[in-house]
Amino acid sequence: MGEPAKTRDRILDASRRLFNERGYSGTTLAQIAAEVGITEGNLWYHFRNKFDLVVAIEKDVRHASQIQLGMVSAGSSLTDEYAESVVVSFKHQWDHRFLLRDYRQFSKDQKPIRRDPDMAAQFDRLFDLLTRMKKEAMFRRDLPVDLKVLAHSVWIVSRYWGDHLQEQEGLAEIRWVDQERGFLQHLSVLLPYLTAPARRSLKSAVMAACSQIIDGESR
Repeated sequence: MGEPAKTRDRILDASRRLFNERGYSGTTLAQIAAEVGITEGNLWYHFRNKFDLVVAIEKDVRHASQIQLGMVSAGSSLTDEYAESVVVSFKHQWDHRFLLRDYRQFSKDQKPIRRDPDMAAQFDRLFDLLTRMKKEAMFRRDLPVDLKVLAHSVWIVSRYWGDHLQEQEGLAEIRWVDQERGFLQHLSVLLPYLTAPARRSLKSAVMAACSQIIDGESR
C-alpha cells in the first residue's frame, strides 16, 4: 500500500475516533490533522471538508459490514449465524456511532447519505434467518408468531437502541456495556417464541459472539 493510501486510512481512522468522542460539530479539520500528525493542507489533499470524510467512512463501513456478514455463515450453526449477525451489526454501530447519533448535523452540510439499500438488505437477512429457524422447528408450536412482525420488532431494537439510550436513559456517553444490554433487549423480544433448547443455544451463541469481540478489542 502506497503512502497516500496509508495517509488516507490514518485520516479516516482519526476522523472516526474524534467524531465518536467529540461529535461531528465538535470536531474540526485542524483537530483531525493534528491527530494524524499532518498539516491541514495535507488533509485537504485527500478530503476537502468534513462531509467528504463522513461519506468515505460510511462507504468503508458498509463494505466492511458486507464482507464480515458474508463470512458469518461459513461453517456456522444457525444459532451461531444469527447471534454473530446481530452482534456484528451492534459492533459496527458502536464503532461508527456518530453516523447515527450526529446524522442531523452532517446531513445539513450536503445532500443526506442514502442508507436505504443497506438497511433493506440487512432486514431481509434477519427475516431469512428467522424463517430458517422456524423451518428447523426452533419456534414453539403453542405460540403463534408472525415472522414479519417479529423481524420488524427485533430490527427496531437493534437499529434504534442507541437512540433509546440517549433519549430515554439520558446517557451522554454510550459504552460497550450499554451495547451489550441491547443484545439482551433484542433477545427478550425473540426468546419467548423459541423452544427451550433453541433459547439455550441462542443465548450461548450470543454470549460467545460478544466474548470474541471483547477479546479482540483487548488485544
